[in-house]
This record gives sequence, C-alpha cells and structure tokens, in this order.
Amino acid sequence: MGIRTGAQYIASLRDDRALYIAGQRVRDVTAYAPLAGILGSIGEHFDAFHKPELQADYTYASPTDGQPVSNSFLPARTWDEVQQRLRGESLRKEATFGLMGRLPDFMNAFVTDAAVIAPHVLGHRDKAFADNAIRYWEYCRDQDICLTHTLVDPKRDYGKDLSAQRALKVVRETDAGIVVSGARMLSTLAPVSNEIWVGPFMPRRPGEEDYALSFAVPVATPGLKFIARESYARGGSRFDRPLAERFDEGDALAVFDNVLVPWERVFIYRDIVAYNMMAPSFPGYLLLQANARGRAKLRFMTGLACKMADVLGRSELPRYQELLGEFLALNEIADGLVEASARELLVHAQEEFAKQTDAGFVLEDVARETASLFASPTRGMVGISMLRFFLPEVNTKVNELIRLMGSSSLVMSVTEADFANPETATDLEQFLGNDKTSARERVQVMKLAWDAVAGEFGGRQEIYEIFFAGDPFLSRQLHYFTPRRGQYQAMVDRLLGNAEPSSAFHSTGRHSQTSGRASPVAGPENAESIRSAPHAVRCRVSAPRNGVRCRAQG
Repeated sequence: MGIRTGAQYIASLRDDRALYIAGQRVRDVTAYAPLAGILGSIGEHFDAFHKPELQADYTYASPTDGQPVSNSFLPARTWDEVQQRLRGESLRKEATFGLMGRLPDFMNAFVTDAAVIAPHVLGHRDKAFADNAIRYWEYCRDQDICLTHTLVDPKRDYGKDLSAQRALKVVRETDAGIVVSGARMLSTLAPVSNEIWVGPFMPRRPGEEDYALSFAVPVATPGLKFIARESYARGGSRFDRPLAERFDEGDALAVFDNVLVPWERVFIYRDIVAYNMMAPSFPGYLLLQANARGRAKLRFMTGLACKMADVLGRSELPRYQELLGEFLALNEIADGLVEASARELLVHAQEEFAKQTDAGFVLEDVARETASLFASPTRGMVGISMLRFFLPEVNTKVNELIRLMGSSSLVMSVTEADFANPETATDLEQFLGNDKTSARERVQVMKLAWDAVAGEFGGRQEIYEIFFAGDPFLSRQLHYFTPRRGQYQAMVDRLLGNAEPSSAFHSTGRHSQTSGRASPVAGPENAESIRSAPHAVRCRVSAPRNGVRCRAQG
C-alpha cells in the first residue's frame, strides 16, 4: 500500500473504539468536534508525503513492493541514510513547529529501533518473538499505520511496589495468544491512532515476570478501553487558541480487561532480560527523531520570543537583546547536539546490526553491566543526554523568557470577537496599537504566547517536556553512577599526584595509596541511599570492564 492520504487515515479511525472523554463515550472520533483540529493536523501530515517536492526527503522505497513509505521507518546504517532520515524528520517537525511530541514519526522510529535489535534481544530465547517484531515493523511501514504507545505503569501510590499499582500483566495464556489485564499510561495520541504498542520502560525485577510484556494490538480491540483527559480544543477561534485548536494530541489511560493478544503480536513474554534490555539496546532512531522535534520547538519558541519583542517595542532595548541573543546561541548548540546524535546513531546502528549475526553475543552477559531507561553508560549517551537534560532545561528557560517578555500584555489580551465589534475595535487600536504593529496583530501574538506557555495547552506542554524522557531525578542519578564520574575525578587525582607533597603528607604513605586512582563509580558509602530512594536506579561497578549495573527500585 505505501503512504496513505489524510482522507484514508481519517477513514481508518471509524472503528467503534472504546474511547471516553469528559464522561461520554466517543463512538466516532472523526465526528467529535474537539478532535477536529488534531485530525486536520495529522491529515495534513499524511497528505504532505504525496507532494512531489517533498517525496525525495520524506520517503524511500519499501523493500516489499517498491511503494514509497515514510523514511521514519528506514533502518539507516550508512551516513547517507541517517542524513535522509534526519532531513525528513526535521522538515516534518518544522511543519508542526515541534509541538507534537507524538507525531506518527515517533512510533515509526520506535518500531524501527525494535526491529533492528529483535534478532539478538527480543529473540534471544525464542526466535519467534523477533520474527513477530520484524513483521510488525513491516506491517506498520507498508500500511502507514498511526501508532500510540504506553510504557508507564499507573501509580496509585508512589510509595508502594508494582503489585499494588494494578499494572498490566498476563493473567493466562491460550493456544491463540496471551490474555492480559490491568492498566498502562500515558497513551498520547490514543484518541486518533490505529494501534497501540505496549512496551518497556522501568526495569522489572525477578518475580515480576508476569509484568514483563511487550505487544501491539489495534486500538479497537475487544476489552481495551481508553479514558482520555478532557480536550483542550473547544472548537473555537484559532485566533484565540492557535495551538490548542490544532495540536492537542490527547492523553489517555489504557485499561485492559481480559484482552486477548494473538501470539504473532507478542514481542516479549515473561522475559525480564529482554524487557530490561530492549530500550538500552535501541540504536537511536527514536532519540534522533525526538531531538529533531525538540530542536524544531526551540526554534519556534525562540522565534515567538523575538516576534513578541518586535510587536511590544522591546527589540531595541539592550536587556532584551541580551536575553534573545542567548537563545539564538542555544539554538546553535541544539544544531550541534542533533548532528552529534546522528553521528552517535550511526555508530550504535552498526554495532547492533553486527550483533544480529554475532554467535558470541550473549544478551544475559551484557545485561549484567548495562543500565536501563533508554541508554547504556557503556556506550555514547549524547542523544539521550540532549533529550533528558538540554531540551527540558532550555524549554523551561524559553517559557520563562516569553512570560517576562509579555508581562502584563500576556494577561491583557482580548478576543477576536472584540475586534469584530465596532464599539470596542476603535478603542483597542487606539490604546494597544503602536507605530509598527496594529492592535490586532499585537493581541494575536500575545494569544499565541499565552497558548504556548500559560494556557491549558502550554501548561501541559511544559510538564510533558520535563518528563518526556522519564523522571528527571532518575535520569540524573543514572548519570551519576556511570564510569564518567570516576574518569573525571581521576584527572583531579592525577593533578594532585603531580603536586610536590609536604614532608608530613609524604611520611604517612597516603599519597602512594591514592595517587592516580579513579574514584569508584559507586561505593558502600552511597549504596544505601540509592537503595532506599523510591524507584531509584541501583548501579554498581562491573569490574574489571568498568561497566555499570543498574536496576530501578519498584
């Protein structure tokens, strides 16, 4: 089939899924007014693939039948192929201003990562699970499926373990497949997706085999229910809500009630090693896509801040020039990090392709010294570090800049209807317009800024960016226990070792005991604090290979 049109995509959603929004079942999502904006945006996304001027950057030929398919499914293993992916993904993110964290490209990259590591990770015990993942990637690619996903267990009580959360687990198996019950979240884009992928995120521990699952089913599967948050789109004016009315993806709790998952749709079954190693083994197609999206949003938000300075008459003031100049420089850093992520992807992809046929590769051995949460400290972590640290921090910072730039003008923004009323339009122009900008344009820019950082849509966006790659606390803790800390500390020890020792110090012998040694990655003095931290990542040295062993608690 190859690439679909927007009309084909929208028609595919008429499937009587069990979707609930604001207390009501939405039987036909294509007729539900609050979803009209996001459906239009995704429809435009699908239609763009058919534009002749974009096809070279957006598509490649399917190995199955030669039909054009999205290059977000391309398992790039050469620099030219990585660049092709990055061009397409960057253009598509620019088209949606980086505001859609779950554009179909996201899960396209996810299933491509999964297909590449399937032979030696998902199929390390049973080749059938690897074959299932590869066939599913081919299905999504050739049928142009729009996917949602859910990785996170519900947290009824953050102080209790997994069994208390009523998380998704297998309840029995049959000849036809496995039967699962429980819940997962946060299923973004679920209201307007075709299928859902259930995958791993937080590591599982021995004894939690029933929870170590990965599979995919249609959204309209019997027994599967989605309870979505209320829509931020109200079907109103795009002048007043320019972002919420177009890009509200929707988030949902996925509830499974004795759902039958056919065996051919199961990718991990009661396999803790494969479950914990899936994400950290990914080559990084997902990371590159996510970082390209984050860069596009940073560009847009920087442009919005510059536009606000112009319409408010602040662009000539040194204070604001300094603030804006900093963000223009941060965009340069973002470009460099995306380039580095692409280079890192190439290395990791080549490594994972080599493992597919490496008879000496044993997944259990690697699992003993590898961290989880979409990264491994035993290889480069530029891409995940950009996603975990750089992008959330600059996003929060640019949001603060926009609030400072707008100040009271963000609050004093009237509606489009006020400009249509002759009794108020003249007054608005007299008191809000200036020599460079009409009152209408000024208010329109302020409405956009409010929607981006202060309204429901903007508030959700800021929280989403902070937690996009997981809990920031766990991310920082994971990095603390990588070999880097010992390597950098050894530089200090080397300098201290080269200093002229005092006679008193020299006579104790302490210098000879410590000079030039790297500090351990994790020692007994901090091990207890890590074990006691809720849902913490536990790591220890894997000597003599200088690796790290990590496990999440809870």
